[in-house]
Amino acid sequence: MTESTPFRCGHVAIVGRPNVGKSTLLNHLIGQKVSITSRKAQTTRHRVTGIRTTPDTQLIFVDTPGFQTQHRSRLNDRLNRAVTQSLLDVDAVLVVIEAGRTVAADRAVIALLPPHAKAVAALSKIDRIENKNTMLPQIAELAQTFSFEAIVPVSAEREQGLDDLASALRPLLPEGAPLYEQDELTDRDERFLASEFVREKIFRLLGDEVPYATTVAIEHFEHEGKVRRIQATVYVDKASQRAILLGESGARMKDIATRARQDMEQLFGGKVFLEVWVKVKRGWADDESSLKRFGY
Repeated sequence: MTESTPFRCGHVAIVGRPNVGKSTLLNHLIGQKVSITSRKAQTTRHRVTGIRTTPDTQLIFVDTPGFQTQHRSRLNDRLNRAVTQSLLDVDAVLVVIEAGRTVAADRAVIALLPPHAKAVAALSKIDRIENKNTMLPQIAELAQTFSFEAIVPVSAEREQGLDDLASALRPLLPEGAPLYEQDELTDRDERFLASEFVREKIFRLLGDEVPYATTVAIEHFEHEGKVRRIQATVYVDKASQRAILLGESGARMKDIATRARQDMEQLFGGKVFLEVWVKVKRGWADDESSLKRFGY
């Protein structure tokens, strides 16, 4: 940074339809896994902040849940409110759309943008497009749909276009000092990240029904030096879901816990002792007190 290059710092909401790759993009933009991912839609349920700091810019990304237009519950209503609220609280918006196709759910997200929002569109997963010229009609359509400041093709998995994306967002941020230290990657604490890593493995290892009926609560988190002792409870909606989650003699849950623990140890930089229980709490996704307890 020079005297002629002022430091810029601001918040950028990452929005898009479910399963479009928002969390994967966030993780690669900041160079560390702070937002959970899976191939299933709506894995993200909470606002997760990821911080990318360079010599002249601090981009504070806010990963939001996928905007849900099909399934209704009190939980999904809250997730949708988190998306719309995020659009009002940030300096810029990053709209993630899958390269090669703009569907009705994408247009519904774009329609949420305030008229004067400073927005950039990221066309994700371009590594899956053999002929990049096929994206041109999509880019033209998006330019007609909203006054995007830029439309940037990217591939998070292959680290393509990420610097271009950051450069497109930089001028949209206000001038000002950084809000976080240079080595900070997220404002979420380890307790929250631990619960998310357990939930991610459930999404990755189970079928379509069970993951959406689960939530994870951290009952105990003890930190001694580089060692962390964590006790978590997975809540499901039905006894049958509990049986599926546990697997034969608890084998499936043990696999989930092992994989979650390995992710925690990599991010936290120390040994983790993790215990996980599974309990039934019927109707939690439509129960106000349960939603508040689980942080929704």
